[in-house]
Amino acid sequence: MRFEVLGGDVVRYIHHNRKLWVAVMLAGFLLIISVSSATASEPPNIQAAPNPQGVANETCLSCHGSPGMQTTLPSGEILYLTVDPQVYEQSIHGQQGYACVQCHVDIREYPHRPLEAETRRDVSLLYYKNCARCHQDKYDATLDSVHQAALEAGNEEAALCVDCHGYHDVRDPNESLTSVPQTCERCHSQIFAEYSQSVHGSALIGEGNPDVPTCIDCHGVHNVSGPSETGFHLFSPQLCAECHADQELMGKYGISTNVFNSYVSDFHGTTVIFEQQFEGQETNKPVCIDCHGVHIMKMVDDAESQVIRENLLVTCQRCHPDASSNFTDSWLGHYEPDLNRFPAVYLVDLFYRIFIPAVLGFMVLFVFGDATRRLINRRRERNDE
Repeated sequence: MRFEVLGGDVVRYIHHNRKLWVAVMLAGFLLIISVSSATASEPPNIQAAPNPQGVANETCLSCHGSPGMQTTLPSGEILYLTVDPQVYEQSIHGQQGYACVQCHVDIREYPHRPLEAETRRDVSLLYYKNCARCHQDKYDATLDSVHQAALEAGNEEAALCVDCHGYHDVRDPNESLTSVPQTCERCHSQIFAEYSQSVHGSALIGEGNPDVPTCIDCHGVHNVSGPSETGFHLFSPQLCAECHADQELMGKYGISTNVFNSYVSDFHGTTVIFEQQFEGQETNKPVCIDCHGVHIMKMVDDAESQVIRENLLVTCQRCHPDASSNFTDSWLGHYEPDLNRFPAVYLVDLFYRIFIPAVLGFMVLFVFGDATRRLINRRRERNDE
């Protein structure tokens, strides 16, 4: 009964104060919209992931910050458990305030449960998938990489997230480009040795030049691909063109940007571009890396270059074993002929550029004039009749 009285009073109050009630409702509605808009306009905060276990880093580091912590795995290997607090704080995760337990999600209490790892490699295999908790897109990209394919084929030494980025000392990958080939060197030491002596590697590692390609520019970052994959060799000219067709970049070093266009205009390039239209197609025609080398590209005037005039015949004989000493004389390089470079070819080309349009133009004028003369003669004959 009391509720009915109160309900009636509320109804009468709203009825007599209708304007006030509408104002209150409108203000509430506007408040909801403003809060929703403010929330929607804020960028997604990926730097403050929740800490589900609620365990502070200080708690973990009270033990793991002590020097000399280690354990012996069943394999007999030593697993070091000490984490340098300063190293972690300077890492990108430490700078963004991530907690230890956001990666070590299986550690909830002390003493910790036994570590399910026989070897040190097992530890990496046990924890690397936790990266997907924050970096799902990057992790998904690795599933299409040659590293993942090798891992699924049984090679447990194939590169994992932690092998490239580290564990507690993860750095911003954009800090230093020189760290990229040095990271790949851990597994690909022979290739790194070749790259470091190449025109690209010597400029990056020796001079710190950021304009040259690193491993990831050609092979990809997380979805790493390589020559074992169908299409990598066939589409490799486009990788080279990303730099060598860039007029602004090549202009800094006086390099012609006609490299790619001249390649796709000749027999080799035209065939390769045609074959790229068919999925799963491979080619036996030479692409850039077949002539210039894969990781050990040299300057075109270097004595060790595969395309220098003295070495070019040997390079061509890989595909043309019967090529004689004059075989390479027809190769003009990737430069347009001019008066300074191949003047005879330039003058012949210029002659035909003028001669052919002139002949065709004269023929058009001749045919037009002849047709006009015939029409005029026919009209005169009709008038005479």
